Amino acid sequence: MPDEIAPAGTAARPDDVLGEILAGLGNRQKTLPAKLFYDEIGCELFNRITQLPEYYVTRAEVALLDLHADEIAARAPGANGAGGTALVEYGAADESKGVRLIDAASAPFRAYVPIDIAPSALDAIVRRMRTSHPDILLSPIAADFMQPLALPPGVATLPSMGFFPGSTIGNFRPQAVVGFLQLVRQTLSGGGEPCLVVGIDLRKDPSRLVPAYDDAAGVTAAFNRNILRHVNHLADGSFDPDSFVHRAIWNERDGRIEMHLQSPRSQTVRVGGRTIQFVAGETIHTEDSYKHTRDGFVALAATAGWRSDGFWTDPDGLFGMHLLRG
Repeated sequence: MPDEIAPAGTAARPDDVLGEILAGLGNRQKTLPAKLFYDEIGCELFNRITQLPEYYVTRAEVALLDLHADEIAARAPGANGAGGTALVEYGAADESKGVRLIDAASAPFRAYVPIDIAPSALDAIVRRMRTSHPDILLSPIAADFMQPLALPPGVATLPSMGFFPGSTIGNFRPQAVVGFLQLVRQTLSGGGEPCLVVGIDLRKDPSRLVPAYDDAAGVTAAFNRNILRHVNHLADGSFDPDSFVHRAIWNERDGRIEMHLQSPRSQTVRVGGRTIQFVAGETIHTEDSYKHTRDGFVALAATAGWRSDGFWTDPDGLFGMHLLRG
């Protein structure tokens, strides 16, 4: 059974990551790539965030899956055939959401392909799934899914359902959403018409949104600052994370939460052999989280060649899942 971690041939190389870091910090509005949140410590902190009272997203999504997993799984390509279907999960930090589809009464899945940039997360998924689901073919891929990638030979020709849960797609600017959806169409085309289930955090009042990104316990602040520790590790940096203040801001014009790290004083940092200057009050923009409307996301997906073939929400209408076909 090919359940070892696939070589990360399509993952970003260290020199590419350094280039992204330096390019972002060289902008007038300094930025860092949000994918750098998810080192081992960052993954642990994010798991804590999902359990916070302010962070409604995971609870709403789980409620949606508890209600609709059977219906969603029944819509997978190959559901009426004997050959089985592959569930291809993007950003699979753990298997808990994918398993809800795999275990659905109507599920046709015989293969599971978790894709994540963190090999340690994939190793843990494989260990657990070998015990909990020994009959499922496991083919994890360690890669940056924002780059072109191919499914392993054992599953490439199976009908497949892509699965992108959480609200990670909200971290992408509209142009990047289109680019990602185009890549997914290419990846999933080998077994027939591409199919993708994608989660979106729906637009709502900022009074509900902002606390989800600036919790009272400070876990999100620690998560945000941890990106600087990760940069220090990757790029021989000298950031003092405690010298930056976490900020979560609602941008009404663009329909997004922005996370920033603000320098309250002037300071100098070394990164990758370069000197980076901060003036008092200057920020590093670390993440966007776009909040989509149902129709707005359908229109965005259509520009990447997808059409809507289903939509579900949790009982409170906080979170949605689109079924797209391409």
